[in-house]
Amino acid sequence: MLALATENAELRLQLAEAQEQCVEMAVDAGELHAEIETLRERLAEVERERDERHRVKDRAVA
Repeated sequence: MLALATENAELRLQLAEAQEQCVEMAVDAGELHAEIETLRERLAEVERERDERHRVKDRAVA
């Protein structure tokens, strides 16, 4: 019975540690998602600026 209680306590500790790691990973994932969204917005902005420069250049050549 004592061995079972000890094993149960060890498993609960492992579960608590795994849950803590999951929370930390979720926080990290959220931060990475926000960073990716910022980078996507910046990329879209840079591409719009590039496309506008090409349009202006093409009009100047024509």
